[in-house]
Amino acid sequence: MPALIERSSAPRQRIAVEATDTSHLAATRKRLSATQRRWLTTQGFDAKPGSTLLLPDANGKLERVLVGVDATQPLAALAALPATLPEGTYQLADDGVALDPQQAALGWALGAYQFTRYRKAKREPATLSVDAAVFATVQPLVDATALVRDLVNTPTEDMGPEQIGDAIKTLGKTHKAKVRDWVGDELLKANFPTIHAVGRASHREPRLIELSWGKLDDPKLVLVGKGVCFDTGGLDLKSSDGMRWMKKDMGGSAHAIALAGLVMQARLPVRLTLLVPAVENSVAGNAMRPGEVIVTRAGHSVEIDNTDAEGRLILCDALAYGAEQKPDLMVDFATLTGAARVALGPDLPALFSNDDALAEATLAAGHANNDPLWRLPLWRPYFKMLDSYLADFANAGPSRHAGAITAALYLERFVPDAQRWMHLDTYAWNDADRPGRPRGGEAMGLRAVFAMLEQRYRKS
Repeated sequence: MPALIERSSAPRQRIAVEATDTSHLAATRKRLSATQRRWLTTQGFDAKPGSTLLLPDANGKLERVLVGVDATQPLAALAALPATLPEGTYQLADDGVALDPQQAALGWALGAYQFTRYRKAKREPATLSVDAAVFATVQPLVDATALVRDLVNTPTEDMGPEQIGDAIKTLGKTHKAKVRDWVGDELLKANFPTIHAVGRASHREPRLIELSWGKLDDPKLVLVGKGVCFDTGGLDLKSSDGMRWMKKDMGGSAHAIALAGLVMQARLPVRLTLLVPAVENSVAGNAMRPGEVIVTRAGHSVEIDNTDAEGRLILCDALAYGAEQKPDLMVDFATLTGAARVALGPDLPALFSNDDALAEATLAAGHANNDPLWRLPLWRPYFKMLDSYLADFANAGPSRHAGAITAALYLERFVPDAQRWMHLDTYAWNDADRPGRPRGGEAMGLRAVFAMLEQRYRKS
């Protein structure tokens, strides 16, 4: 059963869902029958956010649902309902607290998500009936978010570099885009040395996957996603706790893939390039060692201070290649640093950009779409923390200070000065279940960036 359906195709029998809060509860009571008012009092419904009350009609059949909401959190307003209401078809009532219909529908659909690859769904979600215009706007965002969640939730055995490539090829087939990849030693021949170095110790060959779509004369847009399918830390081995959830270290690639799908589905007038370097950072006799020096695609020599700072290594070759196309805009997504989570927590992706107007537009889009981001500075004096005594610079350094910033500064070295660029350091994960945000993989910053791209490129 789908979480959302267009009202025109919905069954005639629909149950009203009325949003209310403590200030509207008295008015809500007046609209109820005497029996329903007694039921509301008996059940102690107080309209606090997250509270619900099922109201029967005179025959005992469910007629209306009251849900307590916080009007400042429209995305969460209905998010718990698809998994808790009886199966059936519902619609948002005109009465009560006015909710943004798109945000309410999006929250409902995100709350209906279940990852069912390895076990059956716990139950069928309740369905929300929405207007055709709402459905057309919201459903692509729902599908893109589900794709991110599915890709991140899938264990590495079933989501290695090859499977990420397969997901991109499926996307390319859907939208008639061109897809090619460089696998294993082909990376060395094509001058992608850092991608090869990070992934060479795995039994699954590293690869760089490229998708191209759009008209040649449209503005060029490059999306890059970190695809570390599993991160042991390499020879600088992670602890067991640190390694436990490293299947999610390809969350950046999941975001970039889903965003590329949104761009193509919306047919934005851009010449799109999607680049995903996909690797496993494993331990073997040929693993990359601390102290090695790699000459990158851009010609910079990089000393490997820490093999667990591998994400920036695979991204730097991809960014250098993307910049060679001289795009109008380049955006990368990566689950890059724990430092970003220490600074901002699990819900706020860190946003870095070398263009103030671009950053402000993205932050505004995030605010408008309840997909928040927080900008951190490219504080260039901190690049000294990556000094190397024998190479141009190192991939990490001895200081634990400003880890998210120094990682972003490392990436910036592979972006030409005149190139407009944005980097999102995202967690891509929910540590616990919340309404609309089930435990596991999560899309963070996806809607914000897509809204910004629509504003930037949509022709009037």
